[in-house]
Amino acid sequence: MLKKLKPVLLTLLMLGVLSGCALPPPQGRHDDKTYRVTVMHTNDHHGRFWRNGDGEYGMAARKTLIDQIRKEVAAQGGYSLLLDGGDVNTGVPESDLQDAVPDLKGMNLLGYQAMAVGNHEFDKPLSVLKMQRELAQFPMLSANIYEGGQRMFAPYKIIELDGLKVGVMGLTTEDTRKLAHPDNVGRLEFRNAISEASQLVPELRRQVDLVIAVTHMGHYENGQHGTQAAGDVEMARAVPGIDLVVGGHTQNPACMKAENVLDRAYVPGGPCQPDRQNGAWIVQAHEWGKYVGRADFEYRRGEFKLLSYKLIPVNLKKSVKGADGKTSLVHHTSAVAESPDMLALLTPYQQFGQDKLNVQIGQTDSRLEGDRAVVRAKPTNLGALIARAMMDRTKADLAMVNAGGVRDSIAAGPISYKDVLKVHPFGNTVCTVDLTGHELMVYLAAAVKMSPGSGGFAQFAGVELEVIAGQPTKVRVAGVPMDMAKTYKLAVNNFQAAGGDGYPKLSHHASFVNTGFVDADVLRAFVAKHNPLKSADFEPGTAVIR
Repeated sequence: MLKKLKPVLLTLLMLGVLSGCALPPPQGRHDDKTYRVTVMHTNDHHGRFWRNGDGEYGMAARKTLIDQIRKEVAAQGGYSLLLDGGDVNTGVPESDLQDAVPDLKGMNLLGYQAMAVGNHEFDKPLSVLKMQRELAQFPMLSANIYEGGQRMFAPYKIIELDGLKVGVMGLTTEDTRKLAHPDNVGRLEFRNAISEASQLVPELRRQVDLVIAVTHMGHYENGQHGTQAAGDVEMARAVPGIDLVVGGHTQNPACMKAENVLDRAYVPGGPCQPDRQNGAWIVQAHEWGKYVGRADFEYRRGEFKLLSYKLIPVNLKKSVKGADGKTSLVHHTSAVAESPDMLALLTPYQQFGQDKLNVQIGQTDSRLEGDRAVVRAKPTNLGALIARAMMDRTKADLAMVNAGGVRDSIAAGPISYKDVLKVHPFGNTVCTVDLTGHELMVYLAAAVKMSPGSGGFAQFAGVELEVIAGQPTKVRVAGVPMDMAKTYKLAVNNFQAAGGDGYPKLSHHASFVNTGFVDADVLRAFVAKHNPLKSADFEPGTAVIR
């Protein structure tokens, strides 16, 4: 009898795998009930609790939108969830100065039910993260971060919706090890996220009807993650049984043009088809609260069906030219009013930040380029300016800064301390090390191997070189060919010196000195000293010929 049952059991198990369920849902519950479940999601908030200068996004407008959706869903007899894909921290000085307290209090008021732990949650000492965890009225989830052999965070949370059980599992990119400051993650393990998910999903499926993964791993087109750690597509393909992935980290709308082809020309307010891999829907809502993702599902008798999906812009605007030739900003979609309750909560924090930051320290005749897509791909004037400021403060012969440490551009015109802190939000310090020509050549060889597009991409000052077949050649320091027997003083930030972004460690070198000078203060002093700035003085020119 048992032998006759084995093929049947095998068939059932195969069907479960093909349908995206590692194990069938618990039996005997709500067999005749149809559930409508709406999942709202955001990710990569990065300190944007307040609207920007053009009146876009901000948590006050987000609250109005989320309240409206909740009310609509409840009126139709449905249930709603609000989830986040991580990286609450780092990006706007008003938030950075206050350790993201306004952002987390805003999330509490918005009613988030869970979030993934992002790599930027480790930008400050663990004592700050501990404070943030205690402040948050929702769980920060991550199954693959370990401390002392034990999980540092809860791996999942089970949410019950009138009998329907939803398991929400958290995962964090393994790249956090190299992206965060080593002092903040030195005793932590970032284990393989796919391996952890493979163990947890079957455990969850024995307890719940639906499995949602909130992740900070990244959405890579067709799973092509390059030198980065594997992301959501790769995980969904490897781990059956996940119904929905709410992602973050790559900060792009996960809208598909065709199967495994990302819609890179997505326009706010346009239709968005989420990715689908191995039975799992994969969504990501760009960044900064620019959108609220809305996924409307139906669940009945074990079947989980997507009814509709959209990314709803939060007051995003576009430039339109009028008949008179003048351009103006107009909303992509209907304007969203700001919630008075949220404004009342956040206004004191915004005012405190403004008072501290809006002090002019200098000016520049044209834009200093620090846009993520540019500064991680080629030398820029802002990259050279930052490195020059490091040289000026430390009297180094040359300086280098990882592009991941440059977080914003500086517009033409007045420069405030806020502008500087938007460029340098991490509070890194400037370090020096004395290297022989041979040692310096080895370090430069590691620098030029950093992939364009990655945070490790190097910006230089004081050095010129060519890259041939992946190796630095014709190296000149201060305009003079490098002497292998001579000693040179190199300035870098402490993140890079400690091996951040995969650089060789310099912090154990006998000549290593951490000056204690904070990068933002070094840049601020240089701007004030050389005010007004002429951007042409910092054009990288042929500093690096690739």
